[in-house]
Parts: sequence; structure tokens; C-alpha cells
Amino acid sequence: MTTETTTTAFKPKKSVALSGTAAGNTALCTVGRSGNDLHYRGYDILDIATTSEFEEVAYLLVHGKFPNTAELAGYKAKLKALRG
Repeated sequence: MTTETTTTAFKPKKSVALSGTAAGNTALCTVGRSGNDLHYRGYDILDIATTSEFEEVAYLLVHGKFPNTAELAGYKAKLKALRG
């Protein structure tokens, strides 16, 4: 007697009930405004992920702009000091 195991790929259900309905407004990010995209403070997340360090993104989210060299150095020092 043989037993066969079959697996079925998971197929998520697509919900359209709330499609196009805003869940809230924020200046930090936008999701799906023009498709399946994500933007932080107006910058495409794919661009940020390939060109920015963690501390630069954190600074962007907190201060609303990317840091210059001096601001980034100061921010990194502050974060390091807070870690103990």
C-alpha cells in the first residue's frame, strides 16, 4: 500500500471590499498610490533600500529629510550613545 502526499499551493483571497479606501493619512509614507508601491517621505522604497544606510532612513523618517554628512555623523553618534 502506498500513500501519496499532495500539497496545494496557498492561494490568498483577494479582498476588494476596502480596495481604494484610505485607512489613514500620514506624511511618513504612502502605500499603493500608483499600484503596489511604497514611499517614505516621497522617496521610493526601492531607491532608498539600494542607496541608503539604516541611520539615513531613520533620520529621514524622524526629521523629514535626508541628512548631510555632518548631520549623519552626529545622528550615528547619538544613536550609538543611546545604545549604551
